[in-house]
Amino acid sequence: MKTLDSYWYESSPLNRFVVVVLLPLSALYCLFGYLRRKLYSLNVIKSFRSDVPVIIVGNIVAGGSGKTPLLIALCEYARNRGLSPGVVSRGYGGRVDGLKQVVADDMAELVGDEPLMIHRKIDVPVVVSADRVSAVNHLLENNGCDVVFSDDGLQHYRMMRDFEIAVVDTSRYFGNGFCLPAGPLREPVSRLNDVDLVIYNTGSDTTSESKVSESCSYSLRLSGISRLRDGEKASFSSFEQRTVHAVAGIGNPARFFNQLRQQGMNIIEHIFSDHHRYEQGDFSGWASGCIVMTEKDAVKCHSLVLLDAWVVAAKVELSAKLESELDSRLLPVIDKKMRDEKET
Repeated sequence: MKTLDSYWYESSPLNRFVVVVLLPLSALYCLFGYLRRKLYSLNVIKSFRSDVPVIIVGNIVAGGSGKTPLLIALCEYARNRGLSPGVVSRGYGGRVDGLKQVVADDMAELVGDEPLMIHRKIDVPVVVSADRVSAVNHLLENNGCDVVFSDDGLQHYRMMRDFEIAVVDTSRYFGNGFCLPAGPLREPVSRLNDVDLVIYNTGSDTTSESKVSESCSYSLRLSGISRLRDGEKASFSSFEQRTVHAVAGIGNPARFFNQLRQQGMNIIEHIFSDHHRYEQGDFSGWASGCIVMTEKDAVKCHSLVLLDAWVVAAKVELSAKLESELDSRLLPVIDKKMRDEKET
């Protein structure tokens, strides 16, 4: 069965027909989004400002663009400059009713896979709530944070922001260029003209990297592999002679699969929907085989019986241009907000 995003990113006569049928709904979606943003900008609908700098790390497309690994890298960047970052998230895929601060032994089914992965990977305070304003307030009242990063939330205008970062995946860009549901866009591409910084996720595609070499970009490199059950580390070369079941429930699984092949793995692809909740039955017939998966998938699979399952870690590498832009544009915004709050 075809998923909706196949109509957004793949061109065929049938796909074009489906897109044309959906265009009236896309027009209504765009109009509603425009009016909503306008009402916030005119202060007809109230926004709420935090006492500390709030940095949005989001995108204008539905589905993954690699923004969460970048957010993790930005938290590390902030720490390295003497700041104490915290994170707020919608907790998509979880079932938090109200608000919750994530702890390491939480279940992804409760708090969402990305918030749990962020907290476990870099041990920053993470608060999950559909109301990001309440999440920010809770974060500040209960933790000593002096800067808040929002995982997604570019369209959550109730939360005022001091700096907006939009992430663009260079392997897919904006699909057919239409807004939902005819295309993948949450907002028109022109929205990128209003954000403070556009950052390109090049993955490990050197062709894409060359196209954006003069822009702010980052790459996502595989940095290691460890056993799901006990964390024992291994080398990628030890998998070269084995047939591996590769599992990906992320926004762009093709990129992950290509990276595994670049490591010499002979893989069988198993694609699941983004934020998929794994059950034992998902692995029926191959649960005893050699399985590799992303860190985002792994936080949802620890309770399953998978005898030979491995987790592939990834690390963000910021381009020199991006680091320079963060130093010259993001840090001054944070410093100014902190000084203004101290003076008041």
